[in-house]
Amino acid sequence: MKNRLFIPAVAILLLFIMAIYFFVNPSYEKSLKAKYYYEIAEYEKAYSLAKEAFSLDVYNRMAATVMTQSQTSLKYVAYIKDAKKYMLIIDEIATHENISDADRAKIRMISNVMISAYVKLAPSVVTDEALIKESAQFYSKFEKLLEKVNKN
Repeated sequence: MKNRLFIPAVAILLLFIMAIYFFVNPSYEKSLKAKYYYEIAEYEKAYSLAKEAFSLDVYNRMAATVMTQSQTSLKYVAYIKDAKKYMLIIDEIATHENISDADRAKIRMISNVMISAYVKLAPSVVTDEALIKESAQFYSKFEKLLEKVNKN
């Protein structure tokens, strides 16, 4: 009877000690905070905390993972920000009655840049679906714009 309880008791004790270490160790504490910020889409804060945690303990795999995920998400956020900015420029050009050859070249150049920037994005399994979807929509818009500009 004592033998049956001894092994589970030792296992629970070890898990308890590991949990305490996990919450008390500054590297893991920061990586937990980084994971929280990543989950609420605060990618810059998550990246910063994960980088700090990783510098404290290079064997902290959670910190390394959150740092990489945050970096990827920040690339998507930057792409979407640029896409919105360039779409405003293109929309402003489109309001003109006649679009000059220079404006067509500008639209062509912007579209080519944004298409090649999208191709360089590398989603991971844990990248926010909303970021992937929104960037894909902008990519599709830039492809259609390029197609229209090249036809004329």
